[in-house]
Amino acid sequence: MDMRHAVILHPDRRTKRGSPIFRSVSRHHYLYLQLPRLHPTLAPSSFTSSSFSSPPKPIVRHTVQSRTFRTFTYSTTNANMAPIPSTMTAIRIPHTGGPEVLSQDTVPLPTLKEGEILVRNALAGVNFIDTYFRTGLYPVPPSHFPLTLGREAAGTIAAVHPSVSDLKEGDRVVFMGTVGAYANYSAVPAAQAVRVPDALSLDKAAAVWLQGLTAWTFVREAGEVKSGEWVLVHAAAGGVGGLLVQMLAAVGARVIATAGSDEKCQVARRYGAGWVLNSRREDLADEVLRITQGHGVDVVFDGVGKATFDFDLIVAARKARVLSFGNASGAVPPVDILRLGAKNIKLARPVVNNYVATREELETYGKELLDMVTAGKVQVPIHKIYDLADSASAHRDLEGRKTVGKLLIKTE
Repeated sequence: MDMRHAVILHPDRRTKRGSPIFRSVSRHHYLYLQLPRLHPTLAPSSFTSSSFSSPPKPIVRHTVQSRTFRTFTYSTTNANMAPIPSTMTAIRIPHTGGPEVLSQDTVPLPTLKEGEILVRNALAGVNFIDTYFRTGLYPVPPSHFPLTLGREAAGTIAAVHPSVSDLKEGDRVVFMGTVGAYANYSAVPAAQAVRVPDALSLDKAAAVWLQGLTAWTFVREAGEVKSGEWVLVHAAAGGVGGLLVQMLAAVGARVIATAGSDEKCQVARRYGAGWVLNSRREDLADEVLRITQGHGVDVVFDGVGKATFDFDLIVAARKARVLSFGNASGAVPPVDILRLGAKNIKLARPVVNNYVATREELETYGKELLDMVTAGKVQVPIHKIYDLADSASAHRDLEGRKTVGKLLIKTE
């Protein structure tokens, strides 16, 4: 959809059939409309849905040499784009619960607000945070139900609010935020969307965006990882874990990876981990200390949560940074801060949004990430692409820790 300003001349008895009475000021594009000869006014209702995807809204009325003009904001549908419907399909939850509460509903298309774009989603990413909102681990105000799940997607811009100037209809974009991405369309703040390079497919963009920004900003800012440091990554065959291993190996860290099966350990090794350990072995802490010759690890990346937190403090080196960023096994219980003093451990619970809060940060880290993927420096394995109607299966597979790589939902 192309938002433009137009000047429209009221028809009168001297208007000739087929004469140009509609002119786009911004692009000098002429449309020939057949209007009623004696129609006293030209109102938004005069336009049909075949001409406009939404009725034009009058802004200013002008009179020039006894002829009346009105300036309108209007939107036309690009001939190369599919028509924009009035309703769409979305996966929503009426209340918290298990995967069975996910419901496929028909809902109205979102209305664009100032600064927003309408994205026709192609693929939405499935992340643990989606399950946290679904279960109620992350509280949702009652007024927000029914809640459309999904916090990242990639697709094509279908419409742009007139206040947006740096993105246009037809641009391929990827985004994340509180937007409800398990749906055919999402209204997205333009400040949260980034163009996808031509050389990168939308499935790769959707698969890497949230988890890739999480991993990259945590390596760069939360962990401040240096070449030669010992680093431990839990769940190293998963979405964030696998990206962390690749990025840490690229910056020269000595990476110890844990995973829940021998098969997943082999995946972590292919990602570049120098040492891989089955997380189910009983002597795990002793093995980490043996590998590091008693030093311990300088940085811990823990997306597992409750089940691994005490272990993290055991294997942490003096002045280590322990980053707890996930709750796959449950939330970490309240921590006695005095436990950190024994080794001067720095404990953080980083959130990616706070590292890409400004447009400059998002563009900088986003470009670095997408450039790494486009150049083949970071591989983005996709476990499976689910149909929108099968979103509950995606949640079950993710929570069952049965997956290797990214889960996507086809939203078209």
